[in-house]
Amino acid sequence: MAWHLGAARRGNVISVDSSILLDEAGRTLVVGGLIMVVLLVPMAIIGLIISIIQAATSISEQTLSFVPKLLGLLACLVIFAGAMAELLTGFTAEIFSVIARMGR
Repeated sequence: MAWHLGAARRGNVISVDSSILLDEAGRTLVVGGLIMVVLLVPMAIIGLIISIIQAATSISEQTLSFVPKLLGLLACLVIFAGAMAELLTGFTAEIFSVIARMGR
C-alpha cells in the first residue's frame, strides 16, 4: 500500500511506502515513551513513598502528596532537560532527513 502525497514543487506526486510511515510512527512512540518514562517513574516512586507514609501515620492531607510530586517533577526536569532536548532535536533532524530523502 502506498500513500500519495502532493509535492509543493512542480506538482509531482511522491509515493511513500507504508513501511516508512510505520517505522517513523514506531520511532515516534519510542521517543515519546522515553521522555515520559523519565518523568513518570520518579512520580510513581514518590507517590508510593508518600502513600506508605500516609497509611502508616493516618494522615490524609491532599497537599502532602502533591507538593513532593511537584518538587520531584521539577528536579527531574532540571536534571534530564538537556538529555530530553538532545533526544528530541536528534529525532527531529532524523525525521527531516527522512522527509528530504522522500522528496528526491
